[in-house]
Amino acid sequence: MPDVDLVIVPIATVVAFVLGAVYYLVLGNRLVTAGGTAATSRWSLPVEVLRCLVLAGVVAGLAGAAGADTAPSGLALGLVLWIGFPAVLSAGAIVHANTPWRVAAIHAGDWLWKLLAFGALVGGWA
Repeated sequence: MPDVDLVIVPIATVVAFVLGAVYYLVLGNRLVTAGGTAATSRWSLPVEVLRCLVLAGVVAGLAGAAGADTAPSGLALGLVLWIGFPAVLSAGAIVHANTPWRVAAIHAGDWLWKLLAFGALVGGWA
C-alpha cells in the first residue's frame, strides 16, 4: 500500500459530498426532465457518503502509487480515472441499457467534478 496521509480521505469525502449536493441542486430538475429520478430513499444519504468515502480512499491510494503528489498531477489522475470508468460505464449504459444520454451525461458530469476534486485535493495534500 502506498504511503497515504489518511487525513485527506475524510476531507475529500466531505468535499465530494458537498460538491455532489451542489451539482444536483443545480441540475436536479434537468435530471428529472431528462428521464432520471430524484434520490428519495432513506438510504440515499448514507450510501452517497459511503460511496464518496470509498472513492476518496481509492483515489488517495492510486495517487500515492502513481506518485501524483501535486495538484496538477492529481487533476490528471482524476481525469484519467473519469475517462476510464464513469465515462466508459456511462457510454455502456446508453448503448446497452437504453439510459437516456442526458441522464448519463448528468451523472458522468457529477463524477468528473468529484474525481477532479479528489485528484487535486490528494495530489495537493501530498
